[in-house]
Amino acid sequence: MKSDGRKPTRPRVITRRSFLKSAVATSAGAVAATLAHLPARAAGEGDLAEGIAERLGPGAAAIDLKINGELRRVAVEPRVTLLRALREHLGLTGTKLVCDRGACGACTVHLDGRPVTSCMVLAVDARGHEITTVEELGNPARMHPVQAAFVEADALQCGFCTPGLVMSVAAALARNPAASRDEIRRAVAGNICRCGVYPHVFDAALKLARGGRTQGAA
Repeated sequence: MKSDGRKPTRPRVITRRSFLKSAVATSAGAVAATLAHLPARAAGEGDLAEGIAERLGPGAAAIDLKINGELRRVAVEPRVTLLRALREHLGLTGTKLVCDRGACGACTVHLDGRPVTSCMVLAVDARGHEITTVEELGNPARMHPVQAAFVEADALQCGFCTPGLVMSVAAALARNPAASRDEIRRAVAGNICRCGVYPHVFDAALKLARGGRTQGAA
């Protein structure tokens, strides 16, 4: 058989590198095609209303937070936590800054009635929620029953952990006014007290759970 003079073609070998290059190019083309069909918008024009991610930062932005029943406006960068917004921007220092990593519970506040560590919540993510701090529970002249029970049971020493413990116990008793000792233990499991007043905390909570009256209770 005579040869037609053409060199035999080698089968194409697909390497890992060539495959990745092809995949990246295809993806980039698809994204470019999608972006080309998006309608042009003015800067800052209704992102949320159009279903596009909200743009915040890098500088401070004014946001509204509902704290202790009152709408408060504060200008914070998107990276600012709820804890720092409360303490440094709004002067609500009852919420304590201790570990700043969600491990000690000293910064516990209520978000829609649920206890959360405010150092692990961004201030911008708290918009649209009901925020309650320890200042709202009561004051020395008119204490919340949990606060008064803590005083009666001597459930505090240095005081750094006390606001967080009070908020955790108050939330637990709001959920179940007849909470058991085990339920109280679980409720304060995220609150660290280096002074070791846990037995007194349990006594204070259980006195309320059993219907005991506390001196100075509201």
